[in-house]
Amino acid sequence: MSLEEVQDVRTPDADPAAGRTTGSATTGSTTESATATESATATESATADAARRRPGSGWAALRPLLLRTHFYAGLLIAPLLFVAAATGLLYAASWQAEAIVYADELTVDRVGDTPLALSAQVAAARDAAPRGEVVSVWPAPDAEATTRVIMESPGLPEGETLTVFIDPYTAEVRGQLTTVGDALPLRAWLSEFHSSLHLGEFGRNYSELAASWLWVVALGGLALWIGRRRKRASELVVPDRKATGRRRTLSWHGAVGLWAVAGLVVLSATGLTWSRYAGENIGQLQDRLGGATPAVSASVNGGPDGGADEHAGHVMPDGTQMAPPAPTADLGIDRAVEAARAAGVTESLQVTLPSQGKGYVVKEKDKLVPVHLDAVSVDPADARVMDELRFADYPLLAQLTRFGIDLHMGMTFGLANQLALAALAVAVMFLVFWGYRMWWLRRPTKDRALSVGRAQPRGAWRKLPVTLLLPLAAVTAVVGWFVPMLGISLLVFLVLDAALGFVAGRRARTAADTGTGTGAEAAPSTV
Repeated sequence: MSLEEVQDVRTPDADPAAGRTTGSATTGSTTESATATESATATESATADAARRRPGSGWAALRPLLLRTHFYAGLLIAPLLFVAAATGLLYAASWQAEAIVYADELTVDRVGDTPLALSAQVAAARDAAPRGEVVSVWPAPDAEATTRVIMESPGLPEGETLTVFIDPYTAEVRGQLTTVGDALPLRAWLSEFHSSLHLGEFGRNYSELAASWLWVVALGGLALWIGRRRKRASELVVPDRKATGRRRTLSWHGAVGLWAVAGLVVLSATGLTWSRYAGENIGQLQDRLGGATPAVSASVNGGPDGGADEHAGHVMPDGTQMAPPAPTADLGIDRAVEAARAAGVTESLQVTLPSQGKGYVVKEKDKLVPVHLDAVSVDPADARVMDELRFADYPLLAQLTRFGIDLHMGMTFGLANQLALAALAVAVMFLVFWGYRMWWLRRPTKDRALSVGRAQPRGAWRKLPVTLLLPLAAVTAVVGWFVPMLGISLLVFLVLDAALGFVAGRRARTAADTGTGTGAEAAPSTV
């Protein structure tokens, strides 16, 4: 039935006797009106289509792309972020837990008058673990703490050492633990759990992928939240408690994200510094910019300090390499520490024992602000300070890297730092929860039990002006190369999205063709 016929049915003739004339006039008038209406509708549709296809400018053009990126990044990366936050929360608590669990090893029973010589404490540790080879000693940093004697011991995995805890007043052995760096077993296990889920090198990909996307999700969410229209300015920083449903969830998601965004970006950047792929690129860039972390020279022979065998370290004609000669004398660890203290290296010491061709290295390891990280090397033969390195002389990039890593690990500000990390971890877990809740609340009203929220329509990038699209594409390519896990995953997302869009387009065209064909076949029977 045509449009004119429908209108004729809805508008019957008033005068039956003059039905043909009146009906004909009415039909003609209706036909003209319908034609005009169709023409206007087509014009409006064409104008709307042109407006949709015409590139926008500024925020109006960028917002749809940010919405789609934030939606899919949050949807697909959020589980990794949640796991990283949960394991990070455990690690933030490990510092305080470590002090409780290992109180016997870390503290003395009774504070004495005067500590014994370090050499006597090292001797007690050697007696307790005769198979171990002492590589470094950490003198007790305060009156109630024990001395740590670090040993390399047969049978331990690479990167692990045996630590013997000695009472500095009595030389009593307080315990022995397998350690990784300064981390005791509990914190070492949680650190590995946070970084790789104890899945080895493969597991490190999860944490690098999470760190690679965290700053993207955080900054994208910040832009969307600030660019959102609101009645009151206070709703930007404080959740709207009067809102209900999805608006209430969005209010909490946005406000909490606003407060957390700076910390999340810092965690992302510092986490990438020691990641597997991006970390290597960051290290190379830092070296090229002159920001590599310096190290104190401990060479006894063959170094710039002179007095060396000029053949030390050279390859001989038979292919063997001449090892530098070992120190001819060793005045002992106590004299080395005295020399270091006289040079101003006094806080929370770590003493590395001499090895072939190298002397003592005494450095500070106090990473609590204000930090003490100076270092000196001491000649074991005469206790002469061979080299000095002050943290104040570090390149700026090296200092920032040191502060960033320590901040990420919860050492820079002590307990306050650890509480802040815990708060950020909890915030991330809630942000993920609120994000998935909004995704659920956006589902269509029909078939509510089985449907979920939909993303921003495809093609948002087509609305960007060329002056914005080209720089954005160039920056994305550079960042994707520099942060490989971000670039690879983004490329995978784009390929999958294009494939899904292609399939959806074919289904839509097939459905349209089927509908047109059915209508054409049904028309004669209707008429």
